[in-house]
Amino acid sequence: MNNAARVMDTPDERGRFGNFGGRFVPEALVPACLELESAFREAWADEEFVEEFQSVLRQFGGRPTPITPLRRLSKQLGLNIFAKREDLAHTGSHKINNVVGQTLLTKRMGKTRVIAETGAGQHGVATATAAARLGLSCTVFMGEVDTVRQELNVFRMELLGARVVSVTSGSKTLKDAVNEAMREWVTCVSDTHYCLGSVMGPHPFPWMVREFQSVIGNEAARQMRELAVGVPDFVVACVGGGSNAAGIFAGFADSSARLVGVEAAGGAAVRSGSPGVLHGMRSLLLQDEFGQIEEAHSISAGLDYPGIGPEHAHLAEVGRAEYYAIGDEDVIGALKLLSESEGIIPALETAHAIAWIAREAGGLLPKDATVLVNLSGRGDKDVAQVRAMLSPS
Repeated sequence: MNNAARVMDTPDERGRFGNFGGRFVPEALVPACLELESAFREAWADEEFVEEFQSVLRQFGGRPTPITPLRRLSKQLGLNIFAKREDLAHTGSHKINNVVGQTLLTKRMGKTRVIAETGAGQHGVATATAAARLGLSCTVFMGEVDTVRQELNVFRMELLGARVVSVTSGSKTLKDAVNEAMREWVTCVSDTHYCLGSVMGPHPFPWMVREFQSVIGNEAARQMRELAVGVPDFVVACVGGGSNAAGIFAGFADSSARLVGVEAAGGAAVRSGSPGVLHGMRSLLLQDEFGQIEEAHSISAGLDYPGIGPEHAHLAEVGRAEYYAIGDEDVIGALKLLSESEGIIPALETAHAIAWIAREAGGLLPKDATVLVNLSGRGDKDVAQVRAMLSPS
């Protein structure tokens, strides 16, 4: 792909990926965003910082995560499927990669507190974990709806010393948690860093988070070579804001692999959205004709967001990545399929990617195609919710 490296390169001077991205924040937050951009650029060019980041991920974060051939599922679907096992990273998902980077950056900037938003709770748990390791104060904002369906993760955050704030405004889900976290940040930028959990928000967050998560794709590309598989035909990942997908896509952007992002049907911003501004970024959003943000819905709290990261919007616009939607009704079946065929219980978010692969086997995915899927998180957090859904009423 001639333009692949360009579309996953540094954003332009306005913080944009093509027509998307930028920095749309209140005047009070502009200095904080500029400070963060300067600090990240300096740190990411500092070999000692990068080595510390990598060292912490090795010694604390569980990296490198393995590639697992999914042999029984492959035979069943007529494909050659490999899984990048981010579910085996510390705290149970890919979220730890970004959080380690941002908390190290927080210490480097001389700040003593982090705040975060969370949907499924995995980013909140990862933030609380890294904050505890570095001795940082931590507050996590979580929609009230999500605190109920992810009650276990709320307890995990509190056990790690974090304060969890239940957000009761709006839809009481991820969008509203982001709103509250940004409102909080305005009031305390001098000593607090907002540890945003996905490739969204104002510049430099989408770029910075993608860079921290690119460890996934860089590892996977090397591991696929070591397995003598080489470049897969397809690289597949679920997409909410899109950090796990951006991370694995980064390792294959300049290859011949087809990049596939799988959104929740109730929050499919690429399929159903239009350009607009939300949470400091210009991207594809679910909105009405007057620009009012519409509510998203997903069985998975981590995909329950009415937009997508701006770099993903750009990748879709230029045709480098493809985005498809999976409905709730297919997700539970996919979770059971992977669990029963491979002994791996995936997160509901991750199950969207598995559901798409199962649906498209023999269709968009030709027989014997090589597929690399990012298993972004494990399903422990979702077991109670799934049990309730599968129990007779």
